[in-house]
Amino acid sequence: IEEVNPVFLQQLRELDIPEEAAKQALLHTRNVSAEEAAMYYFNKLENEEEGDEDMMFKMVFVVNMELSMGVGKVAAQVGHAAVGLYQAMQEKNTWREMAWKWDHAGAKKVVLQGTNMAHLLELQALAMSLSLPTKLIQDAGLTQVEPGSSTVLAIMGEEEMVNNVTGSLKLL
Repeated sequence: IEEVNPVFLQQLRELDIPEEAAKQALLHTRNVSAEEAAMYYFNKLENEEEGDEDMMFKMVFVVNMELSMGVGKVAAQVGHAAVGLYQAMQEKNTWREMAWKWDHAGAKKVVLQGTNMAHLLELQALAMSLSLPTKLIQDAGLTQVEPGSSTVLAIMGEEEMVNNVTGSLKLL
């Protein structure tokens, strides 16, 4: 483990820089000086704060658990929901931009448990009232479920907004 210069460390601590962060800053700047390390630390802090302005987006999939679909069926329905929602988002400029930002920030996806069809419709109505893009998948009913069954609801948006709709649901 590289050692940090104790004099520089003390100077950084006097600037109210937390000890661990001060050590990291000194190691990153190769113990050149307290000034270098302080500049590194404050620049890093500033960049992290700016990053917070870039909203994080996520796509969530709420699976209708009442249907007791097999794992492959659920996977296929979530796939339909992802593609369907992404296609729907190409129709509006603001949604297209959201899809682009989501895509370039790692395209976060989360699969959650919904109670039944009524629950999915209630969540969709809430999401729509918040102007979040949604896609409800209704199955053709060729395999495991009744025709027209709502299998998965996909919702996309800024994380906090989406959490207002689905934040209390359990992960699948």
